Amino acid sequence: QSILYFCRSKARRIYNTLFKAAWQTLKKFEDDPQYLDTKTGMIAVLHTWGSNLSLHPHLHCIVPSGGIINKGKWKSATKGDNFLFPVKAMSPVFRAKFIAELRKQGIKDQKLFDVLFTKKWVVYSKKPFGSVSTVIEYLGRYTHKIAISNHRILAVKDNKVTFNIKEYRNGGKNSCLTLALTEFIRRFALHILPKGFVRIRHYGFLSSTGKRLYLANLQKELGAPIMSYKNTVTQHLVCPTCKVGTLQTVCLFKGSAPPKRWLLRLEKQKFQKNNAKT
Repeated sequence: QSILYFCRSKARRIYNTLFKAAWQTLKKFEDDPQYLDTKTGMIAVLHTWGSNLSLHPHLHCIVPSGGIINKGKWKSATKGDNFLFPVKAMSPVFRAKFIAELRKQGIKDQKLFDVLFTKKWVVYSKKPFGSVSTVIEYLGRYTHKIAISNHRILAVKDNKVTFNIKEYRNGGKNSCLTLALTEFIRRFALHILPKGFVRIRHYGFLSSTGKRLYLANLQKELGAPIMSYKNTVTQHLVCPTCKVGTLQTVCLFKGSAPPKRWLLRLEKQKFQKNNAKT
């Protein structure tokens, strides 16, 4: 609960700390010869909610099963291992990195640090994905997810909102939760991120710089398939009236406002409409 207070009052600092601690933890293990001894990468996505819309900041991270060695060559992790690094060993390292980063962020609450060190931290790690399509499906589910989607809301009645939740402490059992409208809005507002905050981040050789330096060579070395693209008519380009014809682009607005000639045309229409009324 103590750290959640800072999540509300110093959200940008705490969420940045979460990203930095996660990446520093991976780097601690990647540099160790007994584990990997390469330069790896990471894609991290910030989520701030639990199933009941409570404040529950956490990262979903995808880490390749290997990394870069000399001259950009690929080195795979040891075959037969279910996990890239020892999961139990990562938890205390992540805790130490997180608290150290909090200190750097200017938080000087020693009581908070003492409490955090007494807690047992858990880095939840999954086994490797089975295929590329599984990775894409995982990214699709988590990258642009929001605190609650419309299909989970069952009823809005008598100033109350009822929605589906999953009780993870009860074996993932599905149930319903009803909140007062004001409480529902309060919980939803907890997950509005600070302005300009980047919630999807790329690290290591998966960063923009890393991909520019290594991606082409890695694709060649690993025999990545050459992607082919086919131009197709997307649904929003189909004529909404006849459902057959294709809409054609006749004008592109620059910036956030229509062209000046369109503004003049709209003003003229508005003037004519007002005159017609009088």
